[in-house]
This record gives sequence, C-alpha cells and structure tokens, in this order.
Amino acid sequence: MQNGIDLYALDISGASFVKACGGPCTEGCVTLARIGDDAWALGDSKRPDAQPLRFTAQELDAAGIDPARFGPNV
Repeated sequence: MQNGIDLYALDISGASFVKACGGPCTEGCVTLARIGDDAWALGDSKRPDAQPLRFTAQELDAAGIDPARFGPNV
C-alpha cells in the first residue's frame, strides 16, 4: 500500500504506457506508465493481456528501474 492507498485499486484504463527497449525487443519490452503521484504500472508489451504490476517510485528505485530511461513522456 502506498500511504494507505491500494495501488491495484487505482484506475489505469487511461494510462499511457511507454516502452523502454535497449534493442530489437525480440524477447519482450518493458512498458511503464505513471498512474499517480508516487505510483507506476509496469507491463510487458509482448503480453498485452497480462495485468501490469504496480509499484511506488521507491520500489522502482530499489529494483533499479529509472523512469527517465523510458523517455520524457512518462
């Protein structure tokens, strides 16, 4: 929970996911969308039907994921 908020309760239907590919994306591409002030959704473009995982900014940082790598539109 993020400050008492369930990240999975946030509506992501209008979220704009951006790919972060370092190459040809033959195995899969990670997608990221900001879904709140301190909330992110992480998906897989090769599995569009899979529910994206949700993280706080602190959790992304702990995992070594930098939203800046996804470009300025995140």
